[in-house]
Amino acid sequence: MSASVVKGWCPGALRPMQSGDGLVVRVRPFGGRLDAAQISGLAHLAERHGNGLIDVTSRANLQIRGVSETSHRLLLDGLSQLALLDPDAETESRRNILVTPFWRDGDETQALAAELEEALETCTLALPTKFGFAIDDGTSRVLAGDSADVRIERDRAGGLLVRADGAKFGRPVARGEVTATALALADWFASSGGAKGGRGRMAAYLAAGAILPEALRGEAEPAPIMASSRPGLYPQGAMVGVAFGQMPHAMLNQFAGCGHALRLTPWRMVLSEGKRTMPSAPGLITEAYDPALRVIACSGAPRCREAHADTRGLAAALAPNIGGAARLHVSGCAKGCAHSGAAAITLVATAKGFDLVRGGSTRDAPILRSLSRDDIVENPSILMGGH
Repeated sequence: MSASVVKGWCPGALRPMQSGDGLVVRVRPFGGRLDAAQISGLAHLAERHGNGLIDVTSRANLQIRGVSETSHRLLLDGLSQLALLDPDAETESRRNILVTPFWRDGDETQALAAELEEALETCTLALPTKFGFAIDDGTSRVLAGDSADVRIERDRAGGLLVRADGAKFGRPVARGEVTATALALADWFASSGGAKGGRGRMAAYLAAGAILPEALRGEAEPAPIMASSRPGLYPQGAMVGVAFGQMPHAMLNQFAGCGHALRLTPWRMVLSEGKRTMPSAPGLITEAYDPALRVIACSGAPRCREAHADTRGLAAALAPNIGGAARLHVSGCAKGCAHSGAAAITLVATAKGFDLVRGGSTRDAPILRSLSRDDIVENPSILMGGH
C-alpha cells in the first residue's frame, strides 16, 4: 500500500510528499545515471501515473508530479521493474549521493558510487534526511558549491581524499578506504550530536565548534574548483538546461529516442551521454549564457499548496532584466524548496505580496515587503536597488 504522506521533508519514491497537484514522487538514479530504457520507462510512468510533469531537482534527482494515492502503488511497481527503487524507505532516505557528471569510462567514479550505495543499504546509520555525500573525484571539482556533507575528492596530486563539508582540508585515503572513511565521518556526525547541534548539516556543525576526531582529519588540499558548468558540448556529451527545472514527459522521451544515457546534475541540467550535437526542443536551454540559467523558481501556485503565487510566470518575466552576474530566486513560500542558499535577489511570496531579500535566502530579513507582481515587473530596477 502507499506510504503515509508527510509535509516538510525531501520526498522519495517510497515516501512521497503531497503537493498542490498531487503526490510528488522523487526518483534517485543510481550512480547519477539513467540508461535509455530507464529514461523511456520513466517518461511512460510519468504520463500514465502522474500528470506528465517531471522536475529536475537541485539534488540531481527526478520528481514525477501529480501522482494519486491509487496510482502510487502502480508507479512503484514500474520503478521496481526499471531497477530504480530502493529496498525500503530508510535506505532510500540515506542514499543522497551527488556524482560528478564529467566522469570518463574507465575511471573510478561509477565504482565508487556503487560501493557507497551498497554500503548505505547495509548500514544502520540514522542520518538527517538532507544529509548527503558527493563523489567529485575529477582533476577539478565541479560539485564544491552544491549541497553535501561528506565529500570524496582528489588532492592536487591526484590522490583520493575524504573531506567533511566545511573543513578546508581532507584526509588522504587509499582506494580501498574511501567508503569506510566516508561512513565513519557520517557516523561521527550522527553519534556526536550533529543532527541537533548542526541542524542536520556538517558545515554548520563544524562552524558551531564541533571538532573532527584525529582519525578523520587530514591535511590534503582538494583539487581546484572548476568554473560553473554551462550548456554546451563536452567530451562526455551534450549538456542542456531545463527551464525552471521542469519538463513534460514527452521531452524526457525525446532523450530516450536519442539512444543515449542521461547523467543528472544538481544544476537543473542534464548531460546526454556521448551526444555530439546539442538537442533542441522548447523548454531546453542550450545557450551557455541564456538569462534563464540565472533564475531559480519553485513549482509555485497552483501546483504547490504551500505557494502564495505563480513563481514561474514572474521569473520568466524578470529573467531578461537581471544583470549578467546576478542570480534571482523566486520562491512561492518561505521554505525555499528550490534553493536553500543565498542569491543576489530573492523574492518570497507571502499572503500580502512578495518580500525582497538582497544577498540572502528565504530565511533572511527582507528589505522590502508586500510588493505586488506589477510593482516588480513594471520596475525591475527595484530588485537591484534602483528606483
